[in-house]
Amino acid sequence: MIDQIIEFNKDFVAQKGYEKYLADKYPNKKLAVLSCMDTRLTELLPAALGLKNGDAKIIKNAGGLVISAFDSAMRSLIVAIYELGVQEIMVVAHSNCGACHMSFDHFSEQMSARGVTEATLNTIEKCGVDLHRWLEGFKDTPTSVRKTVETIKTHPLVPADIVVRGFIIDSATGSLEEIQ
Repeated sequence: MIDQIIEFNKDFVAQKGYEKYLADKYPNKKLAVLSCMDTRLTELLPAALGLKNGDAKIIKNAGGLVISAFDSAMRSLIVAIYELGVQEIMVVAHSNCGACHMSFDHFSEQMSARGVTEATLNTIEKCGVDLHRWLEGFKDTPTSVRKTVETIKTHPLVPADIVVRGFIIDSATGSLEEIQ
């Protein structure tokens, strides 16, 4: 698959397909969106939000979560605020998310089947990583959105004037529901 993508890319560049995507690194709408990496949202999310290339910083991960105050998603949001001028943040979870009810127990069976040993898992845990917490999803999407919004709003490095709001997008229709 990657070789096919490389071939496509050569043609894309040769035909200057990139020209319609040229944009500045600073988001036009001073907006960051934290959302899930779900493939259903690849085109649906920006289309449903009316976002064009260059309008917003879109940060994606499994579940659209901030799992700790100093994880990669939070780091990206801090950079977006201080380096890229972001003034508003939307946390956008979605219906039927695979991270809902995700657990380490589920993954550990799959890891074992693919050759990850118990010794490797023990070594990771001895390094201070709680794999159960790290690979835990959530049980309730609205509660998860509220928790992520609250983590961002109360982060010691997020200025008080940054607007942070949470939503759930319907994975099929793109309809947004604000979570209070």
